[in-house]
Amino acid sequence: MTAGGPEKWCVVGGGMLGLTLALRLAGEGKQVTVLEAADRLGGLADAWQIGSVTWDRHYHVILLSDRHVLAVLKDIGLDDQIRWTTTKTEFYTGQKFYPLNNALDYLSLPIIGMVDKARLAATILWASRLSDGRALERVRLEDWLIKLSGRRTWRAVWQPLVRAKLGENYRIASAAFIWAIIRRLYAARRSGLKTEMFGYVDGGYDRIIAAMAEALQQAGVSCKTSRRIRTITRSDAGGIVVTDDERAETYDRVVVTAAGSIAARMCPDLTTEERARLEQVKYQGIICASVLLKQGLNGAYLTYITDPDAPFTAVVEMSALVDRDQLDGRTLVYLPWYVSADDPAFELSDEEIEGRFMPALFRMYPNIKPDDVVAFRVSRVKNVLAISTLNYSAQMPDMTTDVPGLFVVNSSQIVNGTLNVNETIRLADQAMPVLCVASAQQGARTPGLVSAAGA
Repeated sequence: MTAGGPEKWCVVGGGMLGLTLALRLAGEGKQVTVLEAADRLGGLADAWQIGSVTWDRHYHVILLSDRHVLAVLKDIGLDDQIRWTTTKTEFYTGQKFYPLNNALDYLSLPIIGMVDKARLAATILWASRLSDGRALERVRLEDWLIKLSGRRTWRAVWQPLVRAKLGENYRIASAAFIWAIIRRLYAARRSGLKTEMFGYVDGGYDRIIAAMAEALQQAGVSCKTSRRIRTITRSDAGGIVVTDDERAETYDRVVVTAAGSIAARMCPDLTTEERARLEQVKYQGIICASVLLKQGLNGAYLTYITDPDAPFTAVVEMSALVDRDQLDGRTLVYLPWYVSADDPAFELSDEEIEGRFMPALFRMYPNIKPDDVVAFRVSRVKNVLAISTLNYSAQMPDMTTDVPGLFVVNSSQIVNGTLNVNETIRLADQAMPVLCVASAQQGARTPGLVSAAGA
């Protein structure tokens, strides 16, 4: 511990992972600073303005089974502010919409026969009840789904869905990827519910992040935005030096929450093996359009798309979940397009993406006309989801590093889970014992750690 005061920790990254870690570390008596490259906190969970509406930049929901999210909302005083709603799900083939809300809907799905429907239902049921997906890391996603559901169901249902989510990366993904998605979405049904209940907080994540920032301030945490980090290195005096474009600051401990390749670039003192583990993580990116409309689509919160000509992955009608009084009486729709992190589509302008997306949306929903579009805005993030490749757990980067006092905690360490806010917060909770134990061991070996100082 720093002589004369608490350990000085720096958390690099102000997303939900970094903010939760900061809150937990402050609760352990640490002096914490959060450094965020963007001009606002929140990361993938931040909010922005589209037209007259301020809402989440990407689509988020709370499930009844999201106990880690619910615990944080309780910590910041918002647990009694959740609105719960029963939602609808649909399936779009390019010609027609089909409801997918219960067993009868599955039985009525015309694109596969009765035997294949039974195998599809059995696959989902089996996956939803499997408690540990580590064994599935040894099996390719495609092979596993064909074995359980059959080749016809793979071609008609599963392949279009996983390709929409992963692009051609579905070929390298393990079965643990689809298992994690099924398990989360059906967690509520395991508790006895027959329909999916989704929730949100009034004001969305704009309000949640604001409440987090207030809780952090009350806990003595300093949150600094617009701090793009250049390097994180070990100092000769024994601390960790964090350098950005304007200054260098020294801390006792530093936790980096950035994506693998970015963390490797920031931390030149890592070993060759540590850098290789971080750099080999393959991420899926997203180009997500938010569309503000004068009227609604058809009332389904989520519409899966198997039409190969559709330029986006799905249609998320947020107004089917969120009361329109939260959205200035408008309809908010998300059109996600999942692409590889190196896809040239990231260079497309908003106008080019709008030119691709909106004609397809008008074809799907003929009741929507160009005059109904109030606003259109595009978010682009290259490192969203670490793809669960074969034997992923054995290759995953460690949280502790060979640099005393330096830790890397990021979404690549979400094992057998799919990226969402609940999994992000759970990762923070899982990291805390690792950070505290490693810190105690390093502190015992390194007496008289340096105090934080700005240069």
